Amino acid sequence: MPMGFEWMSGLAGRGLMHTAAACVRGLLLAMWLGLLASAAGVRAQGIELPQLSLSRQEGGLTLDFEVKLALSRATEDALQRGVPLYFTASAQVFHPRWYWRDERVARATRTWRISYQPLTSSWRVSFGALSQNYPSAEAALAMISRATRWRIAEPEQIDPSERYYVEFSYRLDSSMLPRPLQLDLAVQSDWRLSVERTLKLD
Repeated sequence: MPMGFEWMSGLAGRGLMHTAAACVRGLLLAMWLGLLASAAGVRAQGIELPQLSLSRQEGGLTLDFEVKLALSRATEDALQRGVPLYFTASAQVFHPRWYWRDERVARATRTWRISYQPLTSSWRVSFGALSQNYPSAEAALAMISRATRWRIAEPEQIDPSERYYVEFSYRLDSSMLPRPLQLDLAVQSDWRLSVERTLKLD
């Protein structure tokens, strides 16, 4: 085979390899951009906890918190169809013990019920025996997303000379949903809305 032909064949082979590599890089870049676009289109959901504080007041313990709720499309659709949702805040006060399991000295919970009223196009929030209507879902969610000076332990439950810590959680309480929905929630991440934190009190 002539020498020039071999040299040109080598060049052609290297050119094809460069072209193939460029195609692969272009394909990978397109896939990456597609993934970014898909991620941007996914709706953010979940619960954030920007504020959580614990303090001693009048011998007891009080808790302040504020959460940011971002409902999933599934939960919003359920509300629009008349399914009420329940959100529960829970605070458990523990006394650490080196010789045995930590002792739980107090527990407090608050549960809010939020529902849509189609006849008045309003949103209702119920807390215990109290109920109030709101003009929008945002206003109703803002009402159930905070608590100030929430007493979670009484003076007789707290020793001023001891140390304590609090396990706090805020979640969508799926146990209070209609039974048919509960059976279908195990595989649906859209309904797993919760946040947990631990606070120490010296």
